[in-house]
Formats: sequence, C-alpha cells, structure tokens
Amino acid sequence: MNHSPLVDRTRALAVGSLLALIVLGLAWELWLAPLRPGGSWLALKVLPLTLPLAGLLKRRMYTYRWVSLLVWLYFAEGIVRATSDRGLSAALAALEVVLCLLLFVACALHVRVRLKNARPAPTAP
Repeated sequence: MNHSPLVDRTRALAVGSLLALIVLGLAWELWLAPLRPGGSWLALKVLPLTLPLAGLLKRRMYTYRWVSLLVWLYFAEGIVRATSDRGLSAALAALEVVLCLLLFVACALHVRVRLKNARPAPTAP
C-alpha cells in the first residue's frame, strides 16, 4: 500500500502525541504531582488511551475517527485542572491540553488526507 508523506507524518504525530499523553498521565499521577503522596489511582485514567495504540499503528481509519472523539475527555480534564490546580499540576494539565490538541489535529488530518486520496480522480468530459 502506497502512503503519501502527509499520511505518514500525521500517523507519526498521532502515535507520538498518544504515547506522550500516556507517559504524561502516568508520570503526573504516580511521581510528578499525584493527588496523594506516593501516587494516585488516578493513573488508571491512561488505560483507555492504550486501547487505540495498535489501531493507530496499523492505520485503521475507524481508530483514527474514534480517538478524535475520545481525546476530548482528556482535553476537558486538562482544562479543568489547568484552571483549578496550582503549581506543577497546573503546568502538567496545560501540557495535557496541548497534547490533546495535537492528537486531535493529527487524527483529523490523517482521516481527511486518506479520504481525499481514496477518491477517484475526476474524469474530463
């Protein structure tokens, strides 16, 4: 299967930002700024983010579509915590917001480019 460079770049951005969200969520809730000293069960919030990883790596269009919806839950958490938390936790929440936006844009562009490439070229009359 032949992929355009833009498809490959959006795939790399989607996978990279998803992995970064997973690492950020774990580090945030276990070591950097957990709700409770010693770590927090809130680290389990990254489990849903691990589910789409295989689909993104295998270029499954359906996965790119539903991840672009799932990411808004994490975006909302980031906005709430960026405005309500203080210190390092607020900065980590702002980073979560940026990563969510990158993931959404990467997924949306990936789907758009692949659909555009899949359409047959118009024929001249």
